[in-house]
Amino acid sequence: MDFVAIDVETANQNPSSICQIGVASFSKGRLVDAWGTLVNPEDSFLPFNVQLHGIRPCDVVLSPTWIDLQSELRNRLVRYILASHTYFDRGAMNGANERYGLKPISVAGWIDTCQVARTAWPRLPNHKLTSLSHTFGIAYEAHDAAEDARCAGEILILAADSTGLSLDELSRGTRIRSGLARYP
Repeated sequence: MDFVAIDVETANQNPSSICQIGVASFSKGRLVDAWGTLVNPEDSFLPFNVQLHGIRPCDVVLSPTWIDLQSELRNRLVRYILASHTYFDRGAMNGANERYGLKPISVAGWIDTCQVARTAWPRLPNHKLTSLSHTFGIAYEAHDAAEDARCAGEILILAADSTGLSLDELSRGTRIRSGLARYP
C-alpha cells in the first residue's frame, strides 16, 4: 500500500493562502517519510486562522512561497495516489497553482480519508481527525500540516485493514459493504 498523505494550513478564508504544507509518505502500509514546511502565502492572516494553527505572519516571512516549493512537491507527489482528510487540501493546492499560473502536479488519484472513515465506521459520532485519532489510539497534534497528513494516512491504512479493500479499490471509490468494517 504505497501512497502519500497531504495536508495544508491556510492564512485566511481563501483556500489558496497556504501557509504550511505537510506530506507523509507511506510504503507497504508503513510511514517512511514525513516532511513539512512553512509557506509564505503572500497574503494576509486572519486572527481565526492564527488561533487555529498558531502560524503568524512573522513565522513565514522568510519561508518559501508556493511557487518556490513546486520542484520539491513534484518530487514527493508525482504519480502517487494522494490522500487528504476531506478534499479541502486538493482545492487549496489547485487554488494556489491557479493563483501562480502553475500546472497541477500529475498524481495517480485522490482519496478523501474522511469519506473513507465515514463509510468504514458509520457508527462513530463524528469523523474529525482528532476524534478518529482518539478512537484508534493514534498519537496526534492537530493543525500541524505534517501531523495532520501522517494521521490521515494512518486512518486510511486502518480503514483498508478494517474493510479488506485495497488502496486501488478505495481510490476508485469502491463502496464498503455494510457490516464489513470492524468497529474499533
